[in-house]
Amino acid sequence: MNLKIKNYSEIKGTVKAPPSKSYSHRAVILASLARGKSKLFDVLYSEDVLSSIRACETLGAKIDRKKEIILKGDKSETIEYLEIEGTGGKLHNNSKDPSSDMIDLANSGTTLRIMTSVAALSDNEVIFTGDDSLKTRPMGALLDALKSLGVKVESLNDNNKAPLKVYPGFEGGETDILGSISSQFISSILISAPLSDKGVELEVYPEFVSKPYVDMTISILEKFGIYINEEKYQFHETCKKEFTDCLGIKFNVKPQSYKACDYIVEGDYSSASYLLAAVAIAGGELKVENLFSDSKQGDKLILDILTKMGADVISFDDYVTIRSDGNLKGIDINLSNAPDLLLTVAVLAALAEGKTTITGVKHGRLKETDRIDTTCRELEKLGCKLEEFEDGMTIYGNTISDGVVESHNDHRLAMAFSLLGLKHDVEVENGECFDVSFPNFIELMGEIGIELELK
Repeated sequence: MNLKIKNYSEIKGTVKAPPSKSYSHRAVILASLARGKSKLFDVLYSEDVLSSIRACETLGAKIDRKKEIILKGDKSETIEYLEIEGTGGKLHNNSKDPSSDMIDLANSGTTLRIMTSVAALSDNEVIFTGDDSLKTRPMGALLDALKSLGVKVESLNDNNKAPLKVYPGFEGGETDILGSISSQFISSILISAPLSDKGVELEVYPEFVSKPYVDMTISILEKFGIYINEEKYQFHETCKKEFTDCLGIKFNVKPQSYKACDYIVEGDYSSASYLLAAVAIAGGELKVENLFSDSKQGDKLILDILTKMGADVISFDDYVTIRSDGNLKGIDINLSNAPDLLLTVAVLAALAEGKTTITGVKHGRLKETDRIDTTCRELEKLGCKLEEFEDGMTIYGNTISDGVVESHNDHRLAMAFSLLGLKHDVEVENGECFDVSFPNFIELMGEIGIELELK
C-alpha cells in the first residue's frame, strides 16, 4: 500500500514519544534470562520486538501482557505491563523438532544478532531464520568472535548469514571484534557473556561506531544485576604513528546471574525524530514527552541537528519542545554514532536551503537495506541533486519535485520519506512497513495535525 500525507493543519500540541525499540528488545531478552518475574512497562509492541518476544518464549520464558487497576484517590487508572517469568539462564528450545524447526525472526536484525549468542546457552540446538531481507544481513564477524569463546554456529547456506544453527555450549574466554561493523554484535556478546562458563574478555578495535548503543546495553544490564568492567587500551604500538586515536576498548565480564526487576522503557529518539522533523519542515510547535535529557541513546543527536538547521529546540529532564518557522539550512554532520538518523536527516536536507553533507554511516549499508544507496536512488527519483560516497552523501537542498518512491520494506525509509509530503506531492510505495518500529505512526502524526493515509 502507498503511504502519503493527505493534508495537514497547524502543527502543534503535546504527544508522548513511542517507547524505545532498542531498550524494548533488551529488556525482554534480559528479563527472559533472569530468575524470577519482571514487570516491563511501556514496552514497544512493534513487529521487531514481537520477534524477540516469540524467540524468548520458544527458549523457555513465560511472557504475558497484563493489566492492573490502580486506585488514586477517588479515581482509578489502568496500568499495562509485560510480565516475564525468566529462565534463570537455563534455556531450552521448545520447538517440536529443534534440529529442523526454525524460529522465524521475520525482519528483526536486532533479534537475530543478540539471540545468536544467547541461544548458545540453550541445552539443545536452535535454528534462526527470517525474511529475505534478514537473510542478507552479514553475521560473519559475530560468528568468528563467538568461535573463540567455544560457541559453534553453523550458517546453513554456508554464507555467514541466516539461517543459523546454534549448538549448545558457551565456554567463554578471550575474543576480539572490530567495532566498525555493528554495535549489536558487541551487545550480543555482552548480554550472553555473564552466563558463560568462564566469563568473557572482549576487545573491541577502533573505530567503534554506534558506541551509544553499547552504552545503552551496559546501562540496562546493570538494572538486571549484571556489571561489566570497561577500560581503554593501546591495542598496537604502531598506532601512535598512524592514527590520532588508536585506543581500543576492553570489556571484562565475570560469570554472574541475572536478577528480575521492574523496568520502564524510555521514549525512542529515533522514532521521535519523525515527529520533530515534521515540525521543523512544516513549521509549528510541539512538546514531546518521555524523551529524557540523560538518555544514552545516540539518536538524541537529532536535537543538535535540528538546532543547527534552524529550529528552536529545548531539552528538559523528561520532555523536549521544538518551534520552527519551516525555514531550514544545510549542515555538515557525522552520524557514526547515530546511523538510524540517516534517512531523517537526508529528508531534512532535501528540503533545506543549501547543501548538507552526511558522513560516518558506512555501516548504514548493512541495515535492512543499503541505506546509503537506497536513500540516494529514491531521492534521485524526485530529481534531487546529490553526490554519493562510501560513508555518506552530499544533498543539495530544494532540488526535489513531486513523485513516487519505494520503501524497499525499510520502515525508516517509509516514515522519513513520507515527510516529503509536507512540501511536495510524494507517495511511498509499500509504506505500511512502519509497523516494524513505530506501529502507531499514523495515529501520532494525526495527533499533531498531519493526516496520513494508506491506500
